[in-house]
Amino acid sequence: MNEPVPVTREVDHGTAKLMPDVDRERAWLLTVDGAPQSYVDLDEPAHLEFEYVRRLGHVLDTVAPPGRPVDALHLGGGALTLPRYLAATRPGSRQDVVERDGGLLDLVAEHLPIPAGAGVTSHTADARAWLEAAPDDSADVLVADVFGGSRVPAHLTSVAYVREAARVLRPGGVYLANLADAAPFAFLRSQLATLMTQFEELALIAEPGVLRGRRFGNAVLAAAHRPLDIAALSRATAADAFPARVEHGAALRDFARGARPVRDEDAVPSPEPPEGAFGIG
Repeated sequence: MNEPVPVTREVDHGTAKLMPDVDRERAWLLTVDGAPQSYVDLDEPAHLEFEYVRRLGHVLDTVAPPGRPVDALHLGGGALTLPRYLAATRPGSRQDVVERDGGLLDLVAEHLPIPAGAGVTSHTADARAWLEAAPDDSADVLVADVFGGSRVPAHLTSVAYVREAARVLRPGGVYLANLADAAPFAFLRSQLATLMTQFEELALIAEPGVLRGRRFGNAVLAAAHRPLDIAALSRATAADAFPARVEHGAALRDFARGARPVRDEDAVPSPEPPEGAFGIG
């Protein structure tokens, strides 16, 4: 009699739906206009269902010694999966979440509330505008997972944007981005070239099939001024149910060779996914 039921609501930028997972008692899938956005298990916030989110989680596991709190800024909120993960794995962390869809944040707060005292504060704002107003050296981690519909907005792809991200990060901080592309990877390569203007160390994590150009898919980019723990990332991603590959160093520079950094005046959104690329059955 108390089985959870789906919730559908018009939010600021589409139709959001929360659907319970029949296999996990208090787990929910969030979709917007039919596209999966987030998966949250309220009883196990460290459970990461989506493959690309697990890869982001693997990087977050390496940004500081296990359990050490961090100051994190999340651009893009969804159902706050990664903020919940950090609150569970790094108690005491201070986190700000910036999401342009206030209606979506209200829906999530009503049905999937963050526990009191978790240190997570949500803000309704444009991601770049918030970033430009953020203090220098104020974050250990910056996670960018922002999609307008199914595409990364153009104003979050340029050197000017990346310069702001580098300014907000502390010297040992790590920038993380979820992007999506397919061969010949014009967008992904341009983003690598753009990040290389501000960061010395980069890594790319994606499924081998995506990197070989067989299909459209997600790619996680990590950037920092210090060496990333490539060995730990490689072990973690290889052990996933759907293993991924970590590219870095000379191989990644070769991959990006010839690509030009993106200027604001030339910026375009990420490619439109092919029909059904990120849909659900």
